Amino acid sequence: MVILVIGTVLFPETAIPPMCNPLRHTLSLWSPVVATLLLCPSVPYRVDDESIIARISFSTPKLTVYLVLFVVVLLLTVSRLQFPAIVKLVDWALGNKIVFWRRVIMNLCMLVAIVMPIFTFHGIARMVMIIFDIFVVMIASFGNLQIPAAVLRIVLALWSLRVILPYVHGDLENVDQNNLGEQKNLVKSLVIFFVMVLGQGILYIVGGILEIFSFILRRSLTRHAGFRGPQGLEYVNLYYAYVFDKCMKGAVLAPEKTSLITFAVDSLNSGSPKKQLYGLKMLHIFLEKDPLKTKAISELTTSIETMTCLINMLGWTSEGDKDIRLFAAKELKDPLLDGSPKAKQDSLIQQVNRNGQTSPMLKRLKELSKYCLIPRKEPTNMDEQNSHVLRCWKRITKRWSVPEEEPSTDQDILPLLGMLILDKLASFDLENCIEISRATGLISKIIEFTSSRTEMTNINETQQALLKGSSLELLRRFSSTKGEFGVILRQKVSENLFLLNHLADILDDSGSSQELRELTSELLRNLAMVGNTKEEIGQIRVIISRLMHAFLSQDALSSTDSGQRLRMKSGQALTVLAMESADNCYVMLEEPGYAFIKELTLMIHSDRYRYVASILLRNMCVHARPKLCSSDLKEISYIVREVLEGIMDAEGTELEVLVGLSSQICKATPDGFARELEHGQIKEAFVKRLVDALNSNMIPNAHCPGIRRAIVEHAIYMMESNTVYTSCFKNCRMMEALLMVERTPSRTEKYRFFSGDAGLMEHSILLSTLVAEAKELMGRE
Repeated sequence: MVILVIGTVLFPETAIPPMCNPLRHTLSLWSPVVATLLLCPSVPYRVDDESIIARISFSTPKLTVYLVLFVVVLLLTVSRLQFPAIVKLVDWALGNKIVFWRRVIMNLCMLVAIVMPIFTFHGIARMVMIIFDIFVVMIASFGNLQIPAAVLRIVLALWSLRVILPYVHGDLENVDQNNLGEQKNLVKSLVIFFVMVLGQGILYIVGGILEIFSFILRRSLTRHAGFRGPQGLEYVNLYYAYVFDKCMKGAVLAPEKTSLITFAVDSLNSGSPKKQLYGLKMLHIFLEKDPLKTKAISELTTSIETMTCLINMLGWTSEGDKDIRLFAAKELKDPLLDGSPKAKQDSLIQQVNRNGQTSPMLKRLKELSKYCLIPRKEPTNMDEQNSHVLRCWKRITKRWSVPEEEPSTDQDILPLLGMLILDKLASFDLENCIEISRATGLISKIIEFTSSRTEMTNINETQQALLKGSSLELLRRFSSTKGEFGVILRQKVSENLFLLNHLADILDDSGSSQELRELTSELLRNLAMVGNTKEEIGQIRVIISRLMHAFLSQDALSSTDSGQRLRMKSGQALTVLAMESADNCYVMLEEPGYAFIKELTLMIHSDRYRYVASILLRNMCVHARPKLCSSDLKEISYIVREVLEGIMDAEGTELEVLVGLSSQICKATPDGFARELEHGQIKEAFVKRLVDALNSNMIPNAHCPGIRRAIVEHAIYMMESNTVYTSCFKNCRMMEALLMVERTPSRTEKYRFFSGDAGLMEHSILLSTLVAEAKELMGRE
């Protein structure tokens, strides 16, 4: 029994399976001490060949070795006791490396305990003890059946050769002379056969001995693979057993090549949750290392079975499957959805697009990605406390130690990973966006993460910012979708009752980054296109106030690339909010601290923000004309020349914007407009430019759908202000151009702008009505 217990310590895999865990733990803990104590009676005795009677024979070296052995075994056993004081003391002294060295030292002690009885006997008795020790090692090695099998091979081969060799040397008395030739061949064949058996046994013994030292190579592989902590060692041990099994089942000289990556992928497809988690963790490590990333992506993307398994893991929402769900989301993150230039592999989604058979897998991914948005608590890692006294020792053992596991990064939040997957799906196909939006409660969950008052109490500020940014990015992508799908998605997002308040908090928070503000501004711009949403936004004064501050800001940050993008997006949001909304225009004009009209006229002189400022100024003239004071009108008159010169050179959308602004300036300050035309002597040239632009844009397009409307409006305001312009338009054949517009109506001209093939924000006055009014003015002369 002692021999068997010692065997379970030396080779844990040989432990008796039916043994209950507490009993097994107790035997594993105390059996070395018991075995050492049982050795005590043999220490002061000596047995000779002549007499079987043991006699007391004190040996100082033997006694010293035994005492050292007992003290070491006792200390190692005490160090395994789970008392807080002992654990703290051991960790302070040796840290986590005690786990490795304790096992090595204990194994060496048990080896000494097995060898020590040999020195109690002499002569034949000692040989008997040596054979007995060999028998002990064989029993203890039953976890590896190769060693006893190898010993059996060697014994049988030696015994057989002993029987056969006399025949080889010519002892043929009992041999039939008639069959002498055949018997000689049989003897030689048997000699060759048993020599091969003997060699096989010896090789197995050598292999068993070398296997004892395989821990060195396994630790080296653990370090080179980037694994950390005790789990890293366990990965390699499982891989070692996996490869060994493959080699034993296949050919010896040409074994099947099995890499760590292949082992990790095979572990995913196993039925064991533990192995699946280990496989996911290994793949996560490989995908973070450039040399292995290419091979890992290749293995994953070429196996539909593996990808299906990963996708299905996202739906494992039970308490025990949190880690599996987290790491499955990591594997489906950027490497697989974006592809890798170095790997020269298409992304998973691109492969799905080409191969119709994999479409159910992508559909499953869409359905299960929402489970990633369920919050969970992330595991925390305690920092290792290093002892100053043992730094030298740690440097010595560093080569053989395994690095500690790194703490989780900020990107390890499962909801964040889920939104990254959804974002990639949404960017690939418009239909994906619709399917995502139809998932029950998914949009609401995404919007919930935009709040600064999230219910997730286990994340820090950095993680909160990442989560908020990813949710805003996903909502921005939804709201930026073009076509009819975009109309549906914007309506879906705008229906949430809490979103606008969350966006207002982001803009009003001084700690919000420029990236968050930029995403928020773009999202507000897109949502303002939906029904009465712009009016609801305008009622939250802080939103317009912060957008104006970002657009009109002249600080140092506004000159950076990110600052310029923020200014542009904020200005675009303001332009959409001002369209067909007198209330929002009044709010902008009344914002304290700004001379809004003057700021806009100054920005028109710059190239970067000219057209955004022009649209805003036009809307102010259209909807807030009663609120404009004389100083505002004076500022507007200063930019007439700049606008007129721009119209003479602009084309497309820029021409539509400038003509629209010029028409409103003509209506707001007709005297200033006329004075500038006369002073520059460009009246006829300007009128001709308008008529030519009208004739050259008889086929409206989505890029500038309102250019004919803007020109006709401008002509109306000019003729209303002074009949002199009527003659100029007639001379330039304006009537023929108006008749052509009347004969070529277009549905695109009903809308202010387009998102894909969907028109947004209809005009309140039809173009045909404006044409009729212009024709009537020309006929009055």
